[in-house]
Order: sequence, then C-alpha cells, then structure tokens
Amino acid sequence: MKNKLTLVFIFLFSTLIYAQKLKIKEGSFKNLKDIKEYSLIFDYSNLEIPKFDSEEDFLKDKMDKREEKEAGSGKEFKTSWFEDRENRYEPKFIESFNKRFEDNTVKVNKGENSKYTMVVKTTLMYAGYNVGVWRQNAKIEATITIFESDNADKILFSGDYTKIEGNGAMGYDFNSGYRISEAYAKLAKEFAKNLKKKGLK
Repeated sequence: MKNKLTLVFIFLFSTLIYAQKLKIKEGSFKNLKDIKEYSLIFDYSNLEIPKFDSEEDFLKDKMDKREEKEAGSGKEFKTSWFEDRENRYEPKFIESFNKRFEDNTVKVNKGENSKYTMVVKTTLMYAGYNVGVWRQNAKIEATITIFESDNADKILFSGDYTKIEGNGAMGYDFNSGYRISEAYAKLAKEFAKNLKKKGLK
C-alpha cells in the first residue's frame, strides 16, 4: 500500500511540473496592474488537432466513424463540437477567472465595452477520452493577448500557455465537452494566478 501511495504521489508531482507552462511573447504582467475590466474575445481559427492535418480532417474522421454506428450521430457530434465553445468553454473560463478576484476587483466578460480587450486564442485542442479503464485528459494550448480596445497594435501582454489539461473529479468525465471545459477553467485559473502574483502586487 505504501509503495502504491508513493507511486501516485510521484505521478501527481511530475504531472504538476509538466503542466501549465507559460512563455511571455510581448509586454509584461506589470502593464496590467491598474486594469479592472476586460472585454473578452475567443478565437478558434486555425485550430490544431493532434494527429490530424486540420480541424476539418478531424471532424470528418469522427463524423464518419459515428455515422457507421448510428445514422445522424456524426452530424450531432459536429454540432456539439462547435456549440460547446459558447455553451461550455467560454462560460467556464469566465467563471473560473472572475471568482479568483474578490468583489470583482478584476473581471472579464464577453460583450463588454471595456477600455481593454483580452483575446483568448486557442491554438491546440485535444479532447482526450474516457472509456472506463482507459482515459486521457483533454488538453489545450492558447495565446492570451491584451491590448487597448481602441488600438489593437498597442499590446500590453501576450503569452503562450501550453500543456493545460482538463479532467473531471474522480474520473467522471465521459463527455469530451466537459473535459475540455475543465481545461479552460484551468487556463483561466493559471492566468489569474500569474496576474495576481506578477502584475497586481
């Protein structure tokens, strides 16, 4: 039993080290010190899907396999693949970010006419899987860029986040949209943590 617990600890520790890397491309968290509100934009263009040449190839593969088993299920998959963005991923990011700041001292939201804009551009998405005994976390990579809303060329911060993983508690994450949404929650949590530690102090 002791050996099993040791192995679990080593696995979790190595996972934490491996995950959630940030590379700042431009600007600094210090530039964000006095900003209290961001207009939020999500961008999924030119999305990379591991093991596929394009998102279109990925969708065709998944749709064809589902259609072979049940007519209409391929189209349902494609519909949910896109609807999950607005229905799952984006609300999860917003909720996860905003709850890190007491009394809304800093907040993000879509549709706001704020002085500053935050763009979350997803560059890679992997849905993972859960088939009972075998499972793998969802993964995303994203670039977060912040600029003045009236001057997009004036970038205050831009950074690449990689190895962001998403999974449900105790492995109960059989829905791919749910797993991916948890990755967005983790991305927001990580960015908020970096902002509080490196920009707001």
